[in-house]
Amino acid sequence: MTLTEAQVRRQVADAKRFVVKIGSSLLTDPASGLAHAAIDAWCNQLVELSATGRRPLIVSSGAVAEGVARLGWPGRPADLPRLQAAAAVGQMGLVQAYESAFSRHGRHTAVVLLTHEDLADRGRYLNARSTLTHLLDLGVIPVINENDSVATEEIRFGDNDTLAALVASLLAADLLVVLTDVDGLHERDPRSSPDAGRLAYSEATDPGLDALAGEGGTLGRGGMVTKVRAARIAARSGAHTVIANGRRDGVLTRILAGEPEGTLLAATVLPLVARKRWIAGQLKPKGELVVDAGAAAAMRERGVSLLPVGVVAVRGKFVRGDVVRCVTEGGQAVAQGLVNYSSGEAERLAGMGTDEMAGILDYVEEPELMHRDNLVIID
Repeated sequence: MTLTEAQVRRQVADAKRFVVKIGSSLLTDPASGLAHAAIDAWCNQLVELSATGRRPLIVSSGAVAEGVARLGWPGRPADLPRLQAAAAVGQMGLVQAYESAFSRHGRHTAVVLLTHEDLADRGRYLNARSTLTHLLDLGVIPVINENDSVATEEIRFGDNDTLAALVASLLAADLLVVLTDVDGLHERDPRSSPDAGRLAYSEATDPGLDALAGEGGTLGRGGMVTKVRAARIAARSGAHTVIANGRRDGVLTRILAGEPEGTLLAATVLPLVARKRWIAGQLKPKGELVVDAGAAAAMRERGVSLLPVGVVAVRGKFVRGDVVRCVTEGGQAVAQGLVNYSSGEAERLAGMGTDEMAGILDYVEEPELMHRDNLVIID
């Protein structure tokens, strides 16, 4: 059943567990480093909201920019070793700033450093979820950041928006709030077109969002590409997303009151079970199964398992239990899930009926290449 905008806003107002992502443009200044007054204001709001029974988490950028300021460098370096060094130095500043802000209210905080790899391994994923859940149960407000001092890809792509969405999925959060330096998604870049209309509400899966935030659009320069992508990741787990201006006074309080702040991108699916949340959050599958039109339609429309007869090609190297993506012959993603056979076995089984499998392999444990209980449709 499709929810109305009013129903979605009521769900936002009722959100108990939510993730707040704060971008570098809000947290830091090239000359002075961290914006301590702004951090204090956000932390004040989070303390007030947590006093009502809500459980917030923060995903914080800013380590590299703070490190650059502390080291007295003229700007962000281009080479990876200096970026990692800046991240290591700047992380100390972030820790001190959040600890100071929350300690004024007698609240504890904790810093948790993650990479996408921590969430790609099922065991480490469960450990991360357990740690964060226990911190929330203890009344601690966790501050999460990418482990920029050792991870290379995160620095290269600045992907904290995606990390925030994965954390929201990890903890089955009700809401993801992405704070940035503009008022949300606009028809045109508001920094060059102040009269550009703001998009107040949309479904996260609406393909029209790509025209506003895509790389070919004006807002791509403002980082909206990753924010829309993050909203879609969060939506797969049933979490709504609000993209809002973090410089507005009381912005978090107003969002959690259900007020029309920023751009609300609504989830249109029911929350996934824990195992499927993990599958949906894997952004780097180990390989691909190319499926024919009939198999693609059956998975999308009826949510059925993938049988070998529907596979026309196998790409990449993977083993049983890896996360593999299903794509059409035209390259469009259909689903991803846990595969029952290795890439070599899948190549031998491709196009075969289930009654032929025993004659091709020495064993047949499952008739499906990917069972419907272990796959997630990609919108």
